[in-house]
Amino acid sequence: MQHGVENLITRLDALEQRSQELERLLALPEVVGDPARLQSLGQEHSSLAEVVAKYRRYRQVMRDLAQARDILRQEGDEELRALARQELATLEPQQGPLEQELRIALLPRDPADERDVIVEVRAGAGGEEAALFAAELFRMYQQYAQRHGWKVNPVEVNDTGLGGIKEVVFEVKGRGAYSRLKHESGVHRVQRVPSTESSGRIHTSTATVAVLPEAEEVDVKVAPDDLRVDFVHASGHGGQNVQKVSTAVRITHIPTGIVVVCQDERSQLQNRLKAMRVLMARIYDQERRRHEAEIAARRRAQVGTAERSEKVRTYNFPQNRVTDHRVDLTVHSLPQFMDGDLDELLDALAALEQTRRLEEVLATAPESPASGDSATAGAPVQP
Repeated sequence: MQHGVENLITRLDALEQRSQELERLLALPEVVGDPARLQSLGQEHSSLAEVVAKYRRYRQVMRDLAQARDILRQEGDEELRALARQELATLEPQQGPLEQELRIALLPRDPADERDVIVEVRAGAGGEEAALFAAELFRMYQQYAQRHGWKVNPVEVNDTGLGGIKEVVFEVKGRGAYSRLKHESGVHRVQRVPSTESSGRIHTSTATVAVLPEAEEVDVKVAPDDLRVDFVHASGHGGQNVQKVSTAVRITHIPTGIVVVCQDERSQLQNRLKAMRVLMARIYDQERRRHEAEIAARRRAQVGTAERSEKVRTYNFPQNRVTDHRVDLTVHSLPQFMDGDLDELLDALAALEQTRRLEEVLATAPESPASGDSATAGAPVQP
């Protein structure tokens, strides 16, 4: 544990030195006169401000602790010793949480965390019961998004006509959407008695969920020649609301074989724009997964990067419980969970991811403190 704290302090010292160097650079006339460099250095300084402030608070607590302990060791005045004991009682409980805050602050952020997402929910094994479960998951995510003030835009809905959904693809737009929903990817299993089951036998069905960060143009370059765009009639169950014109759009990315269909909008243009966003997200996700596969041999698999065939969660209706198998956590409030109250499980998954990433960061920390030379003075120090 002590070795881990020493590694932590070494990294924080380097970040504080870099922050001080940035303050010096930002005051130079040649930097002030260069808007691009000023912006770049300013952004770097801003990104370090929070962790440096936390580190300075931590050091002050540690200094005050050392002073109080010295008084207890060396002072004979009982009044001073009583004050020192009060000080220790206040400060000692702060040390551990502050160290944990600093470890978390050192973690490099996933650049996709603040992005909007594309969510795909598909019925799995279980026939119509699986389709009904997929529809309930779709509603659950809509309710969760509403709780956070996010906007949900359906892209493609392939329903069964009996209240179920074979497949639904939808956008979730809101700050931090990917950071909260990324752990939902995987196979979700439901155990319950279907309404059509006269004997009361419990059935097990599944649905798959995929959560993709929405790609930006700088992330994915798609050549027009790599796309095949088809305009088709929107599907429906008949009646006056079925569109008679070819407004639905199907886009095929020829190199990867990825196909996206969008029919939710009434115009070809809007459907094409939505379909392209989904296509870009899928290509981006494919590249992310390839990168993760390349480095998987050098680090532990992280939460949220499991294969979609892996069961991640079970919804047991007879026992009113939801169990997430990755964190071995069960909540006994299934109706509230299905109404979008997901945060308890999502917080646990985020904490597990942080723990694993912290182990990696601290395992690669330098063995000894920096020598105090200018090794970090001219370049950004990455947490």
